[in-house]
Amino acid sequence: MALSNSQSLTHTYSFAAIKSFLIWTFALSVCLLVVGFPIVILMVIFGSLLSIVLQSVMPVSAVLLVAGALIGANLLAVMAGAAMLSAKGVHPNQVSWLRWMYGQENPVHKSVYAACPLTCDVHPSA
Repeated sequence: MALSNSQSLTHTYSFAAIKSFLIWTFALSVCLLVVGFPIVILMVIFGSLLSIVLQSVMPVSAVLLVAGALIGANLLAVMAGAAMLSAKGVHPNQVSWLRWMYGQENPVHKSVYAACPLTCDVHPSA
């Protein structure tokens, strides 16, 4: 009986760690694409210039080499960040700026519509 309980706990912990890793991977990828858009533009410029320089030096396709290296570096950075956060035990529920993933509203902002003082019981504070 003790053996089956310990395997169940190990299975549950590993499932939670994998789930946390996948959620972190998704969140960091979205943040890289949305917030890191200027960084992506700089990587495209750098990659274009590097592929032009390498094309004259190397006989292989420099565009494929540079694009593969940049995409691989981005994937490695996202996976390493997700693995580090999962290993430290930080769950995405605990992070305040990830409320958008769970559909939770931001409790700081409260919407007050123009007709609300006439139709609602909520009175805006001045």
